[in-house]
Amino acid sequence: QVTLVESGGGLVQAGGSLRLACTASRRIFSTYAVVWFRQAPGQEREFVSAISRSCGNTVYADSVKGRFTISRDNDKNTVHLQMDSLTPEDTAGYYCAGVRTIFTVSPSVEAGSYTYWGQGTQVTVSS
Repeated sequence: QVTLVESGGGLVQAGGSLRLACTASRRIFSTYAVVWFRQAPGQEREFVSAISRSCGNTVYADSVKGRFTISRDNDKNTVHLQMDSLTPEDTAGYYCAGVRTIFTVSPSVEAGSYTYWGQGTQVTVSS
């Protein structure tokens, strides 16, 4: 069992930056692929970015490519999502999820592939 906790959300003006963190309760987090999804009110959950275990292969949604960067610090059991050049369209609740895996290839972008989910952190971008 792994508990994931997101942090780093908040209110920022358009063009600004935020750095989200997803921290796990167990040291074996290095064996987990981790994903970020987001969901705005009245809208479907949307894939944002994912990172594989260990070597850290990454995947990004087209809407965030070039603006967001996902990374992991396995010593701190943490995955970060650096969000730059934010726009009001990025406003949403951001959720991280993880799954233990033996694979180091590109991580899944499907929510159903992930076992453990955090409670989310709100990101609000004002215009």
